[in-house]
Amino acid sequence: MRASLLSLLAALVMLAGCNDAGDAGAAGPASPGPAQPAPNAPPPVSAGPGATGVGQGGAQDFGLFRQILDAGQIPAPGTLDPVGFFAEHKLDFPAADCGDEVCLHGLLGVQRNLITGAGCTVVQIGLNSPIRLENLERPPMDLVLAIDTSGSMRGVAIDAVRRGLLRMLDALQPGDRVALVTYADQAAVAIAEADAVEDREALEAAIEGLLARGATNLYDGLYTAFGLAERWRTPGRQSRVVLLSDGVATAGLEQPARLKALAEAYARLGVGITTIGVGTDFDVDTMRELSEVGAGNFYFLDDPAAVEEVFVDEVATFLVPVALDVEIDVQVGQGYLLRGAYGTNAWEGGLRAGRADIPSLFLAGRQQAAAPIEDGRRGGGGGIIVELMPLRDQSGVRERELVGTVSMTWTDPMTGDRLEQSTRIISPHAAGELPEQGFFTNATVEKGFVMLNLLVGFQLASQLAYDADVGTAIGVLDALRMEVRRWLQGNPDPDIEDDLRYVDLFISVLQRQQSQTPVSRPPEPWPVD
Repeated sequence: MRASLLSLLAALVMLAGCNDAGDAGAAGPASPGPAQPAPNAPPPVSAGPGATGVGQGGAQDFGLFRQILDAGQIPAPGTLDPVGFFAEHKLDFPAADCGDEVCLHGLLGVQRNLITGAGCTVVQIGLNSPIRLENLERPPMDLVLAIDTSGSMRGVAIDAVRRGLLRMLDALQPGDRVALVTYADQAAVAIAEADAVEDREALEAAIEGLLARGATNLYDGLYTAFGLAERWRTPGRQSRVVLLSDGVATAGLEQPARLKALAEAYARLGVGITTIGVGTDFDVDTMRELSEVGAGNFYFLDDPAAVEEVFVDEVATFLVPVALDVEIDVQVGQGYLLRGAYGTNAWEGGLRAGRADIPSLFLAGRQQAAAPIEDGRRGGGGGIIVELMPLRDQSGVRERELVGTVSMTWTDPMTGDRLEQSTRIISPHAAGELPEQGFFTNATVEKGFVMLNLLVGFQLASQLAYDADVGTAIGVLDALRMEVRRWLQGNPDPDIEDDLRYVDLFISVLQRQQSQTPVSRPPEPWPVD
């Protein structure tokens, strides 16, 4: 039993963990220390005004994972979406002074991991923008709202949707066109075409008249909405569908694959989709996949009241991508191998190079990491973290200071131009060398390193609990809790503090499930090359 578990853990953390080949015998976890500047490096720069976070489309929160823990249950393996987890962390990257509206950053971190203490080398890929949200300029928008009005939306949910949609109208601009599609047993067009400003009264009346009854014909609602958006399509205008639902399809074409194929087809025509799931019973996987293939965002809102928050606080960002058809490429230096990447579902790669093809990038609403968390949703933009393994034999390595190169190409949605940036990651330390206090390019990658450890700890604990090893699952979270608490003493951070709350909750849920289970320290699961 123990041998098979170790094999399982090794297989899991080949994709989720850190172990420098040159430092496999670490004595135990050690909290990240202060960031150590590289010799002769330029002085650190602050995020600066207007350094707005930029995040990928897809999941914008890890609400499902939180909801399961809040209900006193154990999340199944795979519940925690890495994109959604990272998206709820604001990272204050260096100044967005690259000259483009999206700026690429490559940051280095070398430290012992917070679960077992093995060495870890990571490159954090960050994106931000000089655009200030209050100055955001965008082309006119064609917006089609596809709203679930089935019987399950009756009461609090439909009331919250009405309020959110009414307040969303304030964020729209002259020249924006709006259509409203409702769907229950079948779809109906409530408003076929309205100017967001000139036809405000008609829009308000249609929204106030939303009634909930009947089944849930997701396909008909989405098909009708896409048809309206396609009919409007005009060069120089943004085109987007917003699909909101609180349930699974119970009428019409119910197969998720048909919905996904529909979203993919219209995305190729330039019509994006943002999905909003409300409550506890909607199809999370389908709504997430629709946003990923449709160049949009996905929001998991277990509290109907949060619908209003999303429409009000996020409408300026979730509807308008700042980059399309994004390709991020990583080439590692000769002294390293590339093990894996976290924070994106689009990664493909080998031992020397990897790539993520991301349909769209969006601005994030929260502009400073120190900003308080309000209404339960955090936001921030997130990032991508790539794990490297230093080679034991460095004798043939020519550029020993080169860790790797990160490049990005993308399409400007305003002009259609194809743009490119790249950055080289340089280390003052030899590959595999682990300074006593660790090394971080700046504090941002240090926070990213803690995020990675939390992600891995949650994933490991879920897998261990699923395989009936609750004691080791508690051991993983206990080790993580101690180190994260220590880090927070010198690095107050509202995102990590909230994460720690769910570490504590996860432990208490596990203890209630099997109160007599002896706690085991986590085994060393990270393989050595």
